[in-house]
Amino acid sequence: MTAVTVPGVKVVSGISNLQRLMLGAALGILSTILFIFAFQPFSIWPLAFIAYVPILLAENAILPLRWAGLSRAIGVGGFIAIFLTMVFGFGPIAVTFFIIGAVIAAIGILATPALRRFHLRTNYRWFLLQGAVDLVGIELIRSFIPPINTHAFWAQTTYSQPWLIQPLAIFGVYGLSFVWMLINFGLALAAIMWFNGRFPWANPLSLAWDNIKRNLAIAGVAFAVWLVISFIILFAAPAASDTVRVAAVQHGFPKAGHLELETEEARLTTLTEQTRLAAAEDAQLIVWPELSFGFDPQVKHTETLQALAAETNAYLLIGYGVVTPNDEWRNEAVMLTPTGEFLPVYGKNFATKPGEPDVVTAGSYPVYQTPLGNLATIICNDVNYPLTTRTLAQNGAQLVTLPTLESGAPGLGWEQRTQAVLRAVESRVAVVKADSNGIQMIIDPYGRIVDQKTMKTGEAGILVGDVALGTGNTLYAKWGNWFGWLGLVGLVIFTVAINRKSKGAS
Repeated sequence: MTAVTVPGVKVVSGISNLQRLMLGAALGILSTILFIFAFQPFSIWPLAFIAYVPILLAENAILPLRWAGLSRAIGVGGFIAIFLTMVFGFGPIAVTFFIIGAVIAAIGILATPALRRFHLRTNYRWFLLQGAVDLVGIELIRSFIPPINTHAFWAQTTYSQPWLIQPLAIFGVYGLSFVWMLINFGLALAAIMWFNGRFPWANPLSLAWDNIKRNLAIAGVAFAVWLVISFIILFAAPAASDTVRVAAVQHGFPKAGHLELETEEARLTTLTEQTRLAAAEDAQLIVWPELSFGFDPQVKHTETLQALAAETNAYLLIGYGVVTPNDEWRNEAVMLTPTGEFLPVYGKNFATKPGEPDVVTAGSYPVYQTPLGNLATIICNDVNYPLTTRTLAQNGAQLVTLPTLESGAPGLGWEQRTQAVLRAVESRVAVVKADSNGIQMIIDPYGRIVDQKTMKTGEAGILVGDVALGTGNTLYAKWGNWFGWLGLVGLVIFTVAINRKSKGAS
């Protein structure tokens, strides 16, 4: 390659640092593109096997040591900023996402040079393990940071592949992230070796192909073991003997009920009509969307709703929002039985941040023991937190309803779709998702989508289907994010080792 002479820019082995920076930035952008297309709404999930490879190739074989983190900064920081903006929209909140992306980029630029020095000194012995552990630990950390939380976790890319995601019932989403990164880092090491041998100006490495083959074998064996576990769990799934006929109802009103109080009667009329249609198809459990009303159904329209439940002989899950006289916010759902009994209220445990105030009735996880089975509910943003369905599964839930309100966030529906499937597999519960204007879903306890329908804004409709009850009995439901915490411990150990060994290095 012919060097381009630029005043003040050093030329090394026939290629200038400026050219290295440009090529490294291009590879970072390529990773961003691969990330985006691997996730929803495109869902080209096999890209997850290679999405990280361009970043790793750039930072180890191309970029100058001082700027080794440039491709990671662009690839990861850019993806997070773009993805969150795609989910929540390009409004005032988008500034927050770009700030988050910038912070991630800064961390990448500052931390990566020491990381590369560590791998050079250890002859890339820990390349795969460190990379996989690093991502798992970081995913666990950011799961506690709103508004990132569990958005853009690697497991979401494969939500539509039940044959691949069953070990989530043991390891949670962090296990799949670990395996995915082993594959990415194994392929990247091979790509680095190939690049290094083909281009004399590449950053010098002393790696043997035996080392590369050994690392690829480790990644391959890990993936094979993961697949074997997945197939065993899926093939051992019992026949659906206990099923419930469920329905998800869409009313079509674009805003939350408490923001459109003038539509109260119209909402009640529409939901009543759609509920009768669902009952005509023998639905036994009928789920209404989040914030369908701006009143408490145990205070207002109570007799009308009780009469509807009795008429349809169905359990009704009603979502509503109320601002109390003390300006406290209640985003709640209540189960109404065919006999007219209101079961314990569920208050949304994870308010959507930023934007939604804390819910004063949050903190409880009731499970309803009914002739249909053990039923429970979460609300909208709760699905982004594995803790919600896991807690309900620990309390005996077999089926979890999920009333949502996707309006105003262009990508929230497909983001929730992926999360709902993952929650079902982790805790072995069925999930019924009902939205006011968007995606309706019925998911079995193994993450298989029984049926789904995307309805137009302003359209009323129903989705009806039979779904098997779950057991709520998984290792993940009992032990929680044990693998994520293990990854965090590994992240700390590697961070200490990297910084200690890099002191005094040039």
